[in-house]
Amino acid sequence: MVKESELQLKYDEKGLISVIVQDYRTNEVLMMAWSNAEAVQRMLDTGYTWFWSRERQKLWQKGEESGHVQKVKSIQADCDGDTLLVRVEAAGAACHTGHPSCFFRTVYGSEDVTAAVIPDLLRVIEDRRAHPSDESYTCKLFSDETKMCKKVVEEAAEVALAIKDHDQKEEASELADLVYHILVCVVKENIPLDRVYGVLSERRQ
Repeated sequence: MVKESELQLKYDEKGLISVIVQDYRTNEVLMMAWSNAEAVQRMLDTGYTWFWSRERQKLWQKGEESGHVQKVKSIQADCDGDTLLVRVEAAGAACHTGHPSCFFRTVYGSEDVTAAVIPDLLRVIEDRRAHPSDESYTCKLFSDETKMCKKVVEEAAEVALAIKDHDQKEEASELADLVYHILVCVVKENIPLDRVYGVLSERRQ
């Protein structure tokens, strides 16, 4: 079993280390909190996130009251050893406001042209599965597996043709269509992305 003392972490003068929590599927930053050595050890022992509340001066497990626990997939330390990056499988919202992520206030620029669209799109697709509607194109794909599969093949071909034409605008448009239809399949089939990432990791060697 891994011991916190073996990790060579650097805690501040209050005995705390900052912890950034990310969704393991999308790398969406969910929250930032603080842990002390005991909280880090509890993460290692239990496989769930534990923190130190500076306000209440006590240990706490994420989701101990709300049920929105975070199952740890991996823990990394930065180059200085004074910050942890914890990737998790989150059961529910990370923020006490009910938002999926604590970082929902845009103070500069726009996240519309960033990878933030992926977790947002996944949530929309998952919501369509949970709340079916006859008006929803996504729900129509869910109810017609043949059409869903044909659309993936169709959009992949469109991407290839756009690449042959060297048309970046068309490439972006068709690739967006392909990504959307693949994500519909991921949600419909409950494809475990950790397995997909594992295969990609093996092929990266």
